[in-house]
Amino acid sequence: YFPAPNSYTGQDMVEFHLHGNPRLVRRFLEYLGKTGIRLAQPGEFTKRALLNDKQDLLGVEALQDLMGAATDTQVRQAQARAGKTPAWIQEAKDKIAFWTAQAEASIDYGEDEDINLELNALKKDASELNAMFHVEQKRSDSAHWLRDGIKMAIVGRPNAGKSTLFNALAGEDRAIVTELPGTTRDVLEIQCEWAGLPLHLFDTAGLRHTEDPLERLGIARVEPVLERVDIILHLVPAPDKAPDTEILKRLLPYREKTIVVRNQCDLAVCDGICISALNGILEPLEKALKQRFLEEFAPDACLGALATERQRELLADLIKQMNLITDLPDNCPAELPASVLQGVWGLLSRLTGEDRADMVLNAMFSSFCLGK
Repeated sequence: YFPAPNSYTGQDMVEFHLHGNPRLVRRFLEYLGKTGIRLAQPGEFTKRALLNDKQDLLGVEALQDLMGAATDTQVRQAQARAGKTPAWIQEAKDKIAFWTAQAEASIDYGEDEDINLELNALKKDASELNAMFHVEQKRSDSAHWLRDGIKMAIVGRPNAGKSTLFNALAGEDRAIVTELPGTTRDVLEIQCEWAGLPLHLFDTAGLRHTEDPLERLGIARVEPVLERVDIILHLVPAPDKAPDTEILKRLLPYREKTIVVRNQCDLAVCDGICISALNGILEPLEKALKQRFLEEFAPDACLGALATERQRELLADLIKQMNLITDLPDNCPAELPASVLQGVWGLLSRLTGEDRADMVLNAMFSSFCLGK
C-alpha cells in the first residue's frame, strides 16, 4: 500500500505481487474487473502524477525518451533531463514574474501611487535572458541529434570500402566484405552508437553501371535512402585522383548534406577528411561529424538540454518574445511590455507544463505503455 501523497501518482495506490502464471493473473484481473476496477489507459499513471504535481512536463518527456532510448548516450540524455526543472528556466520565471508585477502595477496604480515601469532596466534584464536563451537554443540544436539519432548513408563506387566502414562504425561484422566488386546487393541498416553519437547507419550498393539484374536492383534502392538521411558519406578511395563524376552527378540534389570522405589513407596522401576504415583510423571522421551536428559542444555538454520538438519550438518562441521587449520604443505605454511579459510567462509555463489549458495530454501519453 502506497498512501497519498507519497506515491508515484500522488494518490492512494496498492500494488499486488503475483505468481507469473498467466492464468492466475488473468483470473485476478477478472476479479478486479467485477469490483468496478478498470485497466489503466496508456500512460495514465504518469499523467496522474503530472496532474497531481508529482512530475513536471519536462520530467514526463524525459521519461518517455528514457523508455525509447536505443543507445547509452540517449539514456544519459534522458536521465539528465529528469528530475528538477533546469535552473535557467527557474531564473527566467523569477525575473519575468518580477517585471510582470511591475508592469501591471504601473498600469493599475501608476497615476495614484506614482509607479513607473523602468523600461531600460527591463530591457537590460530581457537582453541578459535572451543571451541565456540563445545559449540554450544552441545546446538544444545539438541535443536533438543525440535524442533523435543521426541517419547516415555510406555511398561510393564498388570496393571503396563502404562495408568495411559500415562494420567499423557498427562495431560488428554486419556487412560482407570481399575484394569482389558489387558484393553488397541490398541496403543494410543498423542502429548503433559510435564516438558518443547515436547513428542509424545505411550501407548501400556500389554505384556504377552494371548489367547484373540483382546489382541493379540494389542500386535502385539507394535513391530513397539518400532522400531521408541526414548526412551522406561519399566514400572515395585515397588512391583515386578524384571522385567519380557520375556519382557526383547522382549526388548533386543532395550536395548540402553530402561530405566526401577519403578512405585508405594508409595507401595515399590526400586532403580533406582522410580515414582508413580497415585500420581503424577514424578520428578525422569523428571530428567532422561532431562539428557538423554538435558544433562546439561535446555530447556530455548537451546533457540536460531541451531536445524534443515541442521544447525547441517553445524556446524559439521565447527568443522572439524577448526580442519584442528589447525592441520596444522608449516612450511606449506600460500596456505593451505587460502584454509581451504575459506572453513570455505563458511560454515558460507551457514549457514546464504548468499551463495545461492548451496541452494535448492524451496525444502525449498515448505512446506510453499501460504500466506507466
